[in-house]
Amino acid sequence: MNTINDSSSPMEVLKSGKSGEQRLRLHYLDGLRGLASLYVVMYHLSGYMGQVPIFLQLIGKTVNYGTFAVVIFIVLSGYVLMLPVTRSQSVYLSGGLWNYIQRRVRRILPPYYAALVFSLIVAVIILGLIKFFNFQWHQLPEIEDGFNPFFSPIDVITHLLLVHDFTSDTLESIDAPMWSVAVEWQIYFIFPLFLLPIWRRFGLFYTVINTFLISLLPFYLWNKLMEPVHPWFLGLFALGMAAADIGFSQKPKLVAMRESLPWSVFVIIFFLIGLIINQEIEEWIYDYICGLAAACLLIYCTKLVVEGKKSLILRLFETRWAIALGTFSYSLYLTHAVIITVVEHLLSNLQMSPVKFILVLYVVALPLSLIIAYLFYLIFERPFMSDFLKKRKVKDAVN
Repeated sequence: MNTINDSSSPMEVLKSGKSGEQRLRLHYLDGLRGLASLYVVMYHLSGYMGQVPIFLQLIGKTVNYGTFAVVIFIVLSGYVLMLPVTRSQSVYLSGGLWNYIQRRVRRILPPYYAALVFSLIVAVIILGLIKFFNFQWHQLPEIEDGFNPFFSPIDVITHLLLVHDFTSDTLESIDAPMWSVAVEWQIYFIFPLFLLPIWRRFGLFYTVINTFLISLLPFYLWNKLMEPVHPWFLGLFALGMAAADIGFSQKPKLVAMRESLPWSVFVIIFFLIGLIINQEIEEWIYDYICGLAAACLLIYCTKLVVEGKKSLILRLFETRWAIALGTFSYSLYLTHAVIITVVEHLLSNLQMSPVKFILVLYVVALPLSLIIAYLFYLIFERPFMSDFLKKRKVKDAVN
């Protein structure tokens, strides 16, 4: 999410040196985003494995941590947006607040609204099939569909205003993954108006700690009334900011932290804790544990890139196919739930065994989601990108 939808250039960051300014290429950020988006697709596909043999269910459990991917998107968003600030001499947004807002609008809204229209068109088609052709829309009781063609005008209005995350009734209506886009859109305004001023005045650690506390106040003061908004995601965003500051700051304390702490060990520890508890505790605690793993991963990978070193995980993120996925990951995130749900309901009208059903679902829905997402990217996402981002073509990544 972006996390999944960032316009700042994650692949290139200015690196100052005695010989002048050089380009430090952070290709792994695109690869991480691409793999995370693919994992979300696999996560939604795994929801249909309930009636298959146990060995297939075990395979499905490996992609049963979709929340972790969303957390990565939020942390990554804070990291990428903070990079130009922490690298600049003025520690202010490049081009000012208005320029920042314009970039956010151009990057986020056109694909989002196009995906919303796409969802509404598919919904009209489905309703027409149900009414005129007796098409059966089988809702499995144990599965929550990522796309719902039965929605109200309130659902549409709240989605248009990007406030559908304010209530549980509209949170996952129409196209369920869009809820995190609304949350992130709101954070984009809090970042320059609240987080950056505190960071400039009081420093990194004060910003992170106070953001954690403040983001949890609505959750507890109103007896979880604000839970659909996921206010604690602001703390995850602050973790991404912290990872960028630690990764590139020249302040002695942060340099000492960057050089001395075992970031790879922290990644493993927090990741394993997240796997073990798997949302068995309060959601915000689980998300923060996953967020700490993501932030440490970003610091670790960036440190490797700066030092010219490699590791297995960094090589994975820098593979051409992962980077290619990252190129159109926002479009994939926005459209995949519609494709998967429609294919699932079409297949449910056929007489298939559970094993055949899940195999056909994967064979059809996964590649179809990727193809439609890429076409969607070409039509509705790429034309609104900056000149630099337009040069990041999928074919360039895989050739």
